[in-house]
Amino acid sequence: MLSVVIPALDEEEAIAETVDTIRENLEAAKIPHEIIVVSDGSTDKTSELAKERGATVIEHPAPGGYGKSLKDGIRSCQYDLVAITDADGTYPNEQLVKLYQLVHEDGFDMAVGARTGKHYRGTFLKMPARRLFLWLCNYATGQQIEDINSGLRVFRKEIATRYEHTICDGFSFTTTITLAAMQNGYFVKYIPIEYFKRKGSSHVRYYRDTLRALQIIVENILYYNPLKLYLLLVNTLFLLTLVFGVIAWMFERPAAIVLFAALSAASFAAAFVVAAVGLSAVLSRSHQRRNE
Repeated sequence: MLSVVIPALDEEEAIAETVDTIRENLEAAKIPHEIIVVSDGSTDKTSELAKERGATVIEHPAPGGYGKSLKDGIRSCQYDLVAITDADGTYPNEQLVKLYQLVHEDGFDMAVGARTGKHYRGTFLKMPARRLFLWLCNYATGQQIEDINSGLRVFRKEIATRYEHTICDGFSFTTTITLAAMQNGYFVKYIPIEYFKRKGSSHVRYYRDTLRALQIIVENILYYNPLKLYLLLVNTLFLLTLVFGVIAWMFERPAAIVLFAALSAASFAAAFVVAAVGLSAVLSRSHQRRNE
């Protein structure tokens, strides 16, 4: 039994096809289900078309965010297994059956479609930020994450409800629920999927949402595993100590030697300060976990 939650903001071009495709595939697989569309302040026919297709529609009076829409939809779910997808035609929703089987039959706690194809890669400017976020999340979890923010996934409802306070209300919902699952011992499985060109206009604001996503990832690492972040900072400072020391050794002018030697000493001292703060954060987090 599966609850499918679809956040939608002015997605009249694709919402009907999205709901129909999901229903047809789940019915063919004989999976009891419900489809919930959260219309996040839509001003077009998104809600009307979703209702015509038999979906349950939750309406926000104004846009509240991708993550908030998913949270509201998940709260109203009848079933313990939840699927999420987008309403813009970018995901192969027939793959929900496979993702459902991985959780329901194979024992995984979350199954995710890892996007592939030219429409996922996008522009050259998007790749550095995407790789940085993925590296940070891999480092934080100690696992290989194939797609940190894919919006096509099936998971146990308890993950979203238990860790709701750490899951983002914005576009980073998928990133933060992945971190919550992986850093708390849940089993996550990825399968490759093709990612398609969206129908309609995108609501993502690249620079604003990129900075916000970086902030949220750092906050989650600090919440779940602060030692990882502080170790990264300490290692960076020790590296700077070495770099400045080598530069000071290479220069012959006394002023340059003094400058870089001072920078090397400052980096070395700062590393110990950061390490001390990190240990305090770890102790504080351990105490907090015992009281949760």
